[in-house]
Amino acid sequence: MLKFIITILLFLQTSYAFLITQNNYKEQALVLKSFDIDSNFLIDKVFVDMKDNVDRYRTKHFLKILEEGNRFVPYLRKLINEAGIPEAFLYLAMAESNFAPTAYSRARAVGIWQFMPYTARKFGLKINSYEDERRDPIKSTVAAIKYLKYLHAIFGKWYLAAIAYNCGEGRVKKAIRRAKTDDLSVLLNARKKYIPRESRLYIRKIVMMESLANNSSFILGNDSDYLLNRGTVETFSKVYVKQGTSFASIASSINLSLKQFKSYNPQYRYNFVPPRKGKYRVYIPYDKQILFKENFDPNKSQGKFYVHIVKKGDSLYKLGKKYGINYRVIKDFNRLKSNFLRLRQSLVIPVLKPTTIRYTIKRGDTISKVSRRFKVAVNTIMRINNKKNSMVRIGEKIVLPQSY
Repeated sequence: MLKFIITILLFLQTSYAFLITQNNYKEQALVLKSFDIDSNFLIDKVFVDMKDNVDRYRTKHFLKILEEGNRFVPYLRKLINEAGIPEAFLYLAMAESNFAPTAYSRARAVGIWQFMPYTARKFGLKINSYEDERRDPIKSTVAAIKYLKYLHAIFGKWYLAAIAYNCGEGRVKKAIRRAKTDDLSVLLNARKKYIPRESRLYIRKIVMMESLANNSSFILGNDSDYLLNRGTVETFSKVYVKQGTSFASIASSINLSLKQFKSYNPQYRYNFVPPRKGKYRVYIPYDKQILFKENFDPNKSQGKFYVHIVKKGDSLYKLGKKYGINYRVIKDFNRLKSNFLRLRQSLVIPVLKPTTIRYTIKRGDTISKVSRRFKVAVNTIMRINNKKNSMVRIGEKIVLPQSY
């Protein structure tokens, strides 16, 4: 009787393993189909070794990346699905950067999607003194989708778009000409080396990651069942603030540390949004929306911040006069140890409140009358406006410091 029970249990265990394998095979075949890859790819030796020997790719590290990526991954998946491109491209981002918005390569590629400057600008991302949208998880994903669709329009197959994303469309065109085919099994030939080794592994890695990340038996087998619900809960929200708003004022309104708030907004180079005219998008934890609406006061701005690139002839004293603040404030704010400035050095200039107003001289105005009206000394008006005498003319525009 015991022998019979053991036989039944072994049969059930074997049958269950067979069903899991069959289900995984079907899931993987669907993934391959979405990528325009033939199902024979599942017996590709390098791919099989890569997938079966997951320990080689550090299982715990792999699962940790999936967990840490949960902040932005649900929204990325939503954008990809809405765009109608294969969901496996989500794992192209994982292969490129481990879902890290601050990822930076030696080749100057930046962000989750590892955009180079030229390509980033070509697909609508801003890179300037204040922000680098390659680090914006949402805007960079929209740009990556545009880029992948562009590559698909050129090559007609999604796996070629993925390879071209990695090594460039020029190399893929050359590889197809040399191979006289765009068949993946031919292009992956290690002896012929039609495409670089990194790209040959790249396409396999994307499919392998997608296969493992959506394999419930793999997830459960590594005590990571909490990952099965990933992507079903919104983790962050978009809100808008006016130019020059400091991160500190936003963070304090929603009970976040400055460091935590910055981790949601790596696209900005400094602890404030650009001072240029307009509204700017920032990201906050999804559960902080009510706090933001209740506590954040856009009228309690701490001022504006500018980035000044040091030019020949600049000095802290001259910059202080230009921006209407004491040069020591600039020195302290930038933690400078001396008054010495380097050419092309970036300095953040904090203008904590408007310091000047513009006034147009009207009929009957004199410097003395303007001085009394705005409570500013005559010699101060003359010095700020570089006037050699007190004569003024109708329509002349002069600058006046705000009264304190």
